[in-house]
Amino acid sequence: MTPTHRRHLLRLSSAFTLAAALFVGGCASTSPQAQLAAQAPELSTFQDLVRQAGLEASLGEQDVTVFAPTNEAFKEVPAATLDKLAKDPEQLRQVLTFHMVNGKVLAANVNGATQLETLQGAKLGVSKAGDYLVVEEAMATRTDLSSGKATVHVIDRVLMPPKKK
Repeated sequence: MTPTHRRHLLRLSSAFTLAAALFVGGCASTSPQAQLAAQAPELSTFQDLVRQAGLEASLGEQDVTVFAPTNEAFKEVPAATLDKLAKDPEQLRQVLTFHMVNGKVLAANVNGATQLETLQGAKLGVSKAGDYLVVEEAMATRTDLSSGKATVHVIDRVLMPPKKK
């Protein structure tokens, strides 16, 4: 099989998976990842990286809030940075868990500016600008999606954790 055929097969497989997730999206037995894929297909890169980093349980076993960057947001990250993350699973986990906090944080419950402790251990600034949820320098484009025990806010940037001193 040629590389072109493999890519085509992978695209078909991805399209079939998404279609299946959309079809069963309302079923109670649907996995949190399939629920999220049905609600927000623009988060497929984030979901792929969560699987790659072995963090799937973070989206289904405990109450957690996820500030998930869109596919477009990942396109804005320099290729060298993405390559480095792909080669270093621990650093990838650090970046992804910087987008997650314990507990359920609904957009309507954010009043003023607050600092939330991420699963990565650093603080994440969250505030409101009018009706909009702002996370560090990112804007939430969709809020309060539900995926298992996760509350997901779709953001327009990939956030990088502060460098450890």
